[in-house]
Amino acid sequence: MHCQQFVRSPLSRREMLRTCAGGFGAVALSALFNDRAFASANPLAPKPPHFPPKARNVIFLYMDGGPSQVDTFDYKPLLAKFHGEDPRQAMGQLEPTQFNNIGRVMKSPWNFRQYGESGTWVSDLFPHLARHVDDLCVIKSMVAPFPEHTAANYFLHTGSGLQGRPSMGAWVGYGLGSESQDLPGFIVLNGGLIPPGGLDNFNSGFLPAAYQGSVFKPGEHPVANIRPVEPSPELQRNKLALLADLDAQSLQRTGTDDSLESAIANYETAFRMQTAVPELMDLSDETEATQRMYGFEEPWQGTKIFARQCLLARRLVERGVRFIELTCPGGNGDRWDQHGNLVDGHQKNAVSVDQPIAALLTDLKTRGLLDTTLVVWTGEFGRTPFAQGSDGRDHNQFAFTLWVAGGGTKGGCSYGETDEWGYKTVRDRVEVHDLHATMLHLLGLDHTRTTFRFSSRDMRLTDVHGRVLNDILA
Repeated sequence: MHCQQFVRSPLSRREMLRTCAGGFGAVALSALFNDRAFASANPLAPKPPHFPPKARNVIFLYMDGGPSQVDTFDYKPLLAKFHGEDPRQAMGQLEPTQFNNIGRVMKSPWNFRQYGESGTWVSDLFPHLARHVDDLCVIKSMVAPFPEHTAANYFLHTGSGLQGRPSMGAWVGYGLGSESQDLPGFIVLNGGLIPPGGLDNFNSGFLPAAYQGSVFKPGEHPVANIRPVEPSPELQRNKLALLADLDAQSLQRTGTDDSLESAIANYETAFRMQTAVPELMDLSDETEATQRMYGFEEPWQGTKIFARQCLLARRLVERGVRFIELTCPGGNGDRWDQHGNLVDGHQKNAVSVDQPIAALLTDLKTRGLLDTTLVVWTGEFGRTPFAQGSDGRDHNQFAFTLWVAGGGTKGGCSYGETDEWGYKTVRDRVEVHDLHATMLHLLGLDHTRTTFRFSSRDMRLTDVHGRVLNDILA
């Protein structure tokens, strides 16, 4: 009867705070989501490791084609003694090779010398890198399960010889996220040669698409459409907001959808890259001495290309990019895949990468970054100690050599051993799964716990294999 005369008593301070608490929380949550490091919707937001890491970043120097271990880091003087002889009589029974065109025992065309306090043997192919052997751990007992490039590439990159599995860089992003706010977490610096098997070497497979590798070229235009076409940033921002709104409406109708969620995240990353990438590629703040150290002024085009890749790799590490892979520069005639004309092919490839890699190690060490950056140099398999035809070497999956540096590994270290021919591993056999397990371990990830549920199974980079190579850890 008297409701029109009812006057509500004013809220007390306690009632006001209780009523508005949710609103204050929403304001705080909104502020956190505006910070990309806290936004749970961002798949690349930093994630805690399983245990304290020794490395924060990986630079993977991929020597596409299979460098010859007996011509680079695995010195075998017995080859000179039996040079030109029938390998079947000198070495005994031989395994079938990829092309089975077996010639004579073939000594290395290059001399080997010992360097550093460790006395590590290095061939004359790498005069610059030889000065850094006390920072390297040379693993001489690697084996590969496949003697063919494509399957071997897939296995090295994804832990499976089949197409379609997530790349190791994608697994690292999935496990740790990225420390970079404005760049992808997994970047491939393509010098001109994409490995056999193609871009699936860098794919995210069954992991969310946001973790796949982003391929950059090392030149002035690293990514297509990186420069905006809109006349103002506001217009582009409005377009991006509209796309995000439309995708959000689609998600409300369809539910969880990786392609849509990744597209939303990629729109934002691409928008920020328009500023970050030109700044990354602008080397005007690098001194002439630094550029000269890397090889920018060298006459060989391959050296110039790889020099820029290596310098960009260091700059990406500084910007928090988690995993960086470098492919071989084009213009060398071939990869490290010399079935013939070994001297010319290996020499050109070595000239392309030797000085830039040595400069990268120097630069990282000078800036205090080598301790937290794992550098890996490897091909997908090795070569035979006997000739294919007269002047080449066939594929050899029974033994090959790689080296690692920094990121919590021992310097001046040699691990594993091949027979006196450099043909087969005879001590401390290392498989690709072991390499992957060790890389993840150095980044603070337990490879057995870094899993993703797919097809009713907990999948992982190392499948059901892999052991950490504790003997090479510092």
